[in-house]
Amino acid sequence: MTGRRRPTFPRPFPGVIGAAAAGAVLLSGCGVLPGASGGSREPVTVMTWAPDRSEDINAVKMAGVPAMAQTYARWVNDTGGIDGRELKVLVCDEADTPLGAERCAREAVEKKVAAVVGSYSRHGQSFMPALEAGGVPYIGGYGASTEEFSSYLSYPVNGGQPALLAGHGQQLGRSCERVSLVRPDSIGGDGMPPLLNNGLMAADRPASTDILAPLDATSYDEQAARALERSDGGCVTAVLGARTETFFDSFRRLEPDGEQVRISSVLGSVSQPLIDRTGGPNSPFEGAYVTGWYPDARNARWKEMREVIGEYAFGDNRIDPDDTAVQTTWIAYTALRAAVRTIDDGKVTPGRVVAALNGGVAVDTGGLTPTLRWRFEDLVGTLSYPRIVNTKVTFQVVREGRLTAQRKGFVDVADALTDAPRN
Repeated sequence: MTGRRRPTFPRPFPGVIGAAAAGAVLLSGCGVLPGASGGSREPVTVMTWAPDRSEDINAVKMAGVPAMAQTYARWVNDTGGIDGRELKVLVCDEADTPLGAERCAREAVEKKVAAVVGSYSRHGQSFMPALEAGGVPYIGGYGASTEEFSSYLSYPVNGGQPALLAGHGQQLGRSCERVSLVRPDSIGGDGMPPLLNNGLMAADRPASTDILAPLDATSYDEQAARALERSDGGCVTAVLGARTETFFDSFRRLEPDGEQVRISSVLGSVSQPLIDRTGGPNSPFEGAYVTGWYPDARNARWKEMREVIGEYAFGDNRIDPDDTAVQTTWIAYTALRAAVRTIDDGKVTPGRVVAALNGGVAVDTGGLTPTLRWRFEDLVGTLSYPRIVNTKVTFQVVREGRLTAQRKGFVDVADALTDAPRN
């Protein structure tokens, strides 16, 4: 991440630096991209949004997402663009608010971007209607909103939280006699137990104990005490997003000396940056089971992404290659690149991108996911999340402060992604 690209041009003036930071990547020479064999074709303009500078202390911050998008554009344009097309990335701070998400979506439509790519927002109910009205596709969002798995203009690259929960049940079913699930007391949280239980029951385990928790609490002593009561011979999993750390602080304080209950969660609630921040090998998450979408961050399949960050991010400390949001952005832009390459002539428009994706373009992510396609026959097609095409997850465990593979390869959870709980 501290590596530097070999300079090709004289050092730009400050005004040019500002333009580049805004997502516009300069051409080299008279309309010819570096590495291109002839005149450049019409540029491809896309947008990436994420919450960045919100003053709300409870807001999610995802500055690495737009930073990764800009880094990807610098790399692509320095190596000839997308088949000779310059990639221009506009960024928008959606501030982790419904109004901010809608504002970014309307800006994407007004600026006639070809797609919104690799973004993060929890407010799909606000941004998706605006994108649908403008016909703009949403490629490879993080999966933080349910609309990403239902809108006909959404092209997710992972299975979102539904796949993680279904997979987590299967992961815990291998070694936990019983499971307590601590989850939000909300409409979204109500859908968690059936998915986890489907995975548990696939391993012939009983349904989990459902423990509801408020998302705005500063302490979870009551929920931690209930989880401990039910933990004899079992496991405790918490899926509380940013509040997961707070819950496990309460849990470890109440845990009797000499007793170590197995804890677990899913990516998005537990991450490598969180483990690093809470003590690495001495983190309270040491030994925890975690279900993820992709191979662990030390897997060799991430080598190209890490090399691109090292050469083209110029030491930008907003980009953490261990961050799942950064990884998802990389995969999303890989999907965009595959779609654009199928568009032979003329302007790359939202309609043409949608036609390419619906027409069955195959996205090879180098083993970071299964080959991705969004044809009708590739969709899971369940009532709750019909747009899921990637039903694979990975089983990981925290060892010596690192998320590492518990077992090799992917686990397919398609059978557990049903609309009704199993008997």
